[in-house]
Amino acid sequence: MNGTTNKHQIEVKNLWKIFGPQPERVFTEEHQNKSRSELQEELGVVVALRDVSFNVDPGQIFVVMGLSGSGKSTLVRCLTRLIENSLGDIYFGGENIVEFSSDQLVEFRRHTVAMVFQHFGLLPHRRVLDNVAYGLEVQGIDKETRHRKAKKAINTVGLTGWEEYYPREMSGGMQQRVGLARALAVDPEVLLMDEPFSGLDPLIRREMQDELINLQKSMHKTIIFITHDLDEALKLGDRIVIMRDGEIIQEGTPDSIVTLPANDYVAEFVGDVSKAKVIRAETIMRQPASVVRESQSPQEVVVTLKSLDSKVAYVISDDNTLKGLVTEPIADLLAQSDVPDLANAVFDNAHMVSAEATLEDCIPVSAEADHPLAVVDNEGRLLGQIGRKDLLVGMVDSGTNKGGKDGEE
Repeated sequence: MNGTTNKHQIEVKNLWKIFGPQPERVFTEEHQNKSRSELQEELGVVVALRDVSFNVDPGQIFVVMGLSGSGKSTLVRCLTRLIENSLGDIYFGGENIVEFSSDQLVEFRRHTVAMVFQHFGLLPHRRVLDNVAYGLEVQGIDKETRHRKAKKAINTVGLTGWEEYYPREMSGGMQQRVGLARALAVDPEVLLMDEPFSGLDPLIRREMQDELINLQKSMHKTIIFITHDLDEALKLGDRIVIMRDGEIIQEGTPDSIVTLPANDYVAEFVGDVSKAKVIRAETIMRQPASVVRESQSPQEVVVTLKSLDSKVAYVISDDNTLKGLVTEPIADLLAQSDVPDLANAVFDNAHMVSAEATLEDCIPVSAEADHPLAVVDNEGRLLGQIGRKDLLVGMVDSGTNKGGKDGEE
């Protein structure tokens, strides 16, 4: 029954959903290649999803974006079988939920997934604490335990002190935090978020987007996020699919969708998007031209710099953690001293950015730096470098950067 690899947490394969009489007619040779409008006119059916396939890896925010009628909301409901699909398979952790019995489906909905809705879905007669604990109550968890878990979730979304308030006494943004806390309280493997912020004022919406990004850094949940807003998709998504008329017309990272649109429809969508807000440092970075280890002697560093015709080198530890940078004059001075290696030397701090930083994030850092920016991972390990020329090329071109010599700005 396990028809998937173990790498992906969710796999959707050839998913169709057809509303109307005798949907099986769509799959006959006579009709299978016809457009949605042709099938609606000839057969009286609506093809809401057409041969949709994608994979979601653990810990990803996977954004499904499309305008009204694109099929995105039908898709998210098929993922929990709130709507039964017409054809195809849906795997969660290697198990095909299309084959689940009623009892298995109930357990799946209670423990594996949790939904966050656009209109909060809160119970108006319950206080915040019991709203958040509701999913645990459905699972049969005792009151003391569910309240303890609910309070933890409330604290996670920044609402400590609001446990005894009713939803009507809270702003829209706060109510959405309650809805998110309720989903987190059951500790699901997957969060399904169906346009959760679209009913909020623009400022509160941006705050909730930032909050979700910050929460995800500690939660590492697998999230499928539905939206019709391109800016929201680009801001939140690790990967994005764009849907139209029930089909996926492009899938990719935010920067690949902006720089390499699949067709005119996507190109029109992303035409006004600033590349600086989307393209990430890892896309345009180059391999560091000059790298030395802190265990090396100053004399070795001088030789390295001269052999590479470089004025500066990054200093890393044995596990590639960036320690700083050393310039040619500093290396010469150290070589004339009694310092045995760079571990005992004082050298300059490097200006660093994370691999996930956008070009917009990198520009002010680069403005303060005399040398190329060091690109590091979440553990501070050196991955690459970005010069000012790289930033300019990245904003003009598709992000492909050949670069020049080390130190070239």
